[in-house]
Amino acid sequence: MKNKLRSLFKTSYLEIVLIIFTFSFSVFLMFFTFHKEDGTLFIASKAWSDFGSHLPLIRSFSFGSNFPPEYPLFPGQPINYHFLFYFLVGLIEKAGIPIDYALNIPSTIGLSGLILSIYFVAKKIFQSRAVGFLSVIFFLFNSSFSFIYFLQNHKNSPNLILDLVTNDKFSSFAPYGQGLVTAFWNLNIYTNQRHLALSFTLSLLIIFLIIYPSLSNKKINLKLSYFLGVILGLSFYLHIAVFFITLIVLFFLFIVFPNLRKSIFILGIPAFLISFPQYLYLQSGEGGFGIKFVNGYLTASESSLSFVKFWVYNLGISAVLIPLGFIKSSKTARKILFCFIPLFLIGNFVQFSPEVAANHKFFNYFLLVGNMFSAFFLVFLWKKNLFLKSVSVFLFLLMILGGIVDFFPIFNDNRGALADYEKNKDVSWIKENTLPDSVFLNTTYFYNPASLAGRKIFFGWPYFAWSAGYDTHKRGQMRDRIIQAPTKNLACRLLSENGIDYVEFNSTSPENDIPKLSAVYSKEFIPIYRTGSGYKVYSVEKNCK
Repeated sequence: MKNKLRSLFKTSYLEIVLIIFTFSFSVFLMFFTFHKEDGTLFIASKAWSDFGSHLPLIRSFSFGSNFPPEYPLFPGQPINYHFLFYFLVGLIEKAGIPIDYALNIPSTIGLSGLILSIYFVAKKIFQSRAVGFLSVIFFLFNSSFSFIYFLQNHKNSPNLILDLVTNDKFSSFAPYGQGLVTAFWNLNIYTNQRHLALSFTLSLLIIFLIIYPSLSNKKINLKLSYFLGVILGLSFYLHIAVFFITLIVLFFLFIVFPNLRKSIFILGIPAFLISFPQYLYLQSGEGGFGIKFVNGYLTASESSLSFVKFWVYNLGISAVLIPLGFIKSSKTARKILFCFIPLFLIGNFVQFSPEVAANHKFFNYFLLVGNMFSAFFLVFLWKKNLFLKSVSVFLFLLMILGGIVDFFPIFNDNRGALADYEKNKDVSWIKENTLPDSVFLNTTYFYNPASLAGRKIFFGWPYFAWSAGYDTHKRGQMRDRIIQAPTKNLACRLLSENGIDYVEFNSTSPENDIPKLSAVYSKEFIPIYRTGSGYKVYSVEKNCK
């Protein structure tokens, strides 16, 4: 009895430590990459681009009027982007909570929830706390061979350890930089795409609760299945890709676990009824889903040898450990992994958005479970003789070395300063003097004053809208026509036809691909707001009577 109590205390202690660490680490990571101080937003340089999309979306709900939702960087069409997370963040800021807390609190809940979900799911599948803890470590420190690039870049360095801990650049950052290892394996993906961790958490919990009866010989709770279906249906606009990932896994669970078919069918009813109207709204715009087949994710135009090399570098030692863990695991565990393998195949051969790199979610999700099998195999080796214990330690180090190399560029990242409405008088004026649903014809892209004030801009950074499926070429041509209009009558007609309320001009930071405003605006339009730095705002209503 005393030994059982001691074992229970030890287990509780370790898991309490894990919970405290998980929450503390998540808080640190989220506030380190984004926080606000004295009216200034501080954004990690590696998150600067993504936040150029997220902040306008948040502010369109907190300071603006954006319902039914439109993409604030491409107004006039139903939104194609999963907005629910940022809608909730906007509501929190609207309630009076500072934007850094409004964003970082749900981000922390998402990341800490994901880490703890990984632990408890792995622990239950393999009946091993050690597998659970290792699975968490393998999530935090990816198994890629990115360390090879780091060693190549520092092969002549006499201070390799110092170079490692002070490094602020990813050694490999495909497809946006050098190397084969992609930008999507390290924790940077969760600091940039703040909605992703929470989406994975909900999905993993839904799947786990569905398969729990098969792991515990428990009776299936159909009421719980129905409730999980409601949650899944509501998650459609939390993350559309993760919604379909969850459906794919559930479909294969339906096939390989006959005893779960009734509960999965019950789950599917509310999931369909709730998500289908959202799908119809998504498809009502000019974008929406477009499916095409590719041949090998980012290596689609290359040889089969390139495909193998790509995945060896990206999966690292997991490419070997996951299959070995599959072979040595129980029949039930093998059936579970079988249901996740299609995600890896689909991510390689089916493209769902204009940018094939966006398929990374399929691989990220697959590895959440796949690396549980890597962890299981190392624990299996550890329980053998001394030689195999040594092998397991060596393999463990190979598993986390790439993740260690990829951690320091995040930890050592610089943060850019962005004046918010308290310190930026242009943002403040727009916020206080224009209607919340106003649309601005913009002459700058990133962190446009109108965007920070929660207003929609006619054509934000083209990459954001293009990757969501919008026709950026057509919108760009229309913007240029309006900006370069030779007469006031034509300018007013085009502005009115496109639902534009204001024209703004910033002479201090013109974009290279945005033409200069026609002389018509400076000669025949009277600005309602101007600053000495050359920032002007023209009211369409007052100038086009």
